[in-house]
Amino acid sequence: MRQILKVDGLTVRYGDGCPYCGDPDNPLEKNRCPRCRSVWAVRDVSFEVYPSEILGVVGESGSGKSTLLQALYFARPATSGSAYMSCYENGEADILTASGQRQQAIRNKLIGMVYQNPAMGLLMSFSSGGNIAQKMIAAGNRRVSDMRGRTRELLGHMEIPLGRVKEPPKQFSGGMQQRVQISKAIAGNPPILLLDEVTTGLDLSVQARVLDLIRGLQKTLGIAMIVVSHDLAVIRMLADRSIVMLDGRIAEHGLTDRILEDPQHEFTQTLVHSLL
Repeated sequence: MRQILKVDGLTVRYGDGCPYCGDPDNPLEKNRCPRCRSVWAVRDVSFEVYPSEILGVVGESGSGKSTLLQALYFARPATSGSAYMSCYENGEADILTASGQRQQAIRNKLIGMVYQNPAMGLLMSFSSGGNIAQKMIAAGNRRVSDMRGRTRELLGHMEIPLGRVKEPPKQFSGGMQQRVQISKAIAGNPPILLLDEVTTGLDLSVQARVLDLIRGLQKTLGIAMIVVSHDLAVIRMLADRSIVMLDGRIAEHGLTDRILEDPQHEFTQTLVHSLL
């Protein structure tokens, strides 16, 4: 099966770097160079995502997992590396080096993004339906009937009462805001969805329901996902395969069940034990 996304050697560095930290064999202070003080937020990360798969990315704060998503969504420039999507130029063109106009088109049509803070993904004073319509317009849809039908479909999937379609998200609870944000992110039918700590800060019962809805959405629509979390319980519930990040690098990767049952890296062992 051909991968829908292939990432190769992705690196995001803050600072100019130096010959010392340019050598991957030299030790850093976590992910900071002890000489030039450059920060290697993501360093030489490679992975693939396949159609309808959920890939988990887990790690502690500062491990680089959110920066990884931001680079793939063009919110932060990559220092080096490449990324290819099978649905863009037949998988032969690096999306990280595409023009700004083409990257915007990719964001509108091919990649959805869901943030930890719903205010980053929603226009909080617009209606919920207006938020979804805005995304569809950006993806090239101008038919009002399509927007209305798609809005009803997505809000129904996310268990948002249709009677509240004209209300702005600022009037909703945190869990409902996240569900509206997910609806907006997939309004343009992107083949892949990026989710960054989407349950952090929610009550446990609300968190569990949002996770159930995400899993149901993936099964119903067949959309591939990359789910970032510091919580291995979230990854266990959602992800088919996972990568464990530590100090900007991949410490371990494999089937999520295998990582949970037989973690190899010391850091992963600590994560798994904290879950027990």
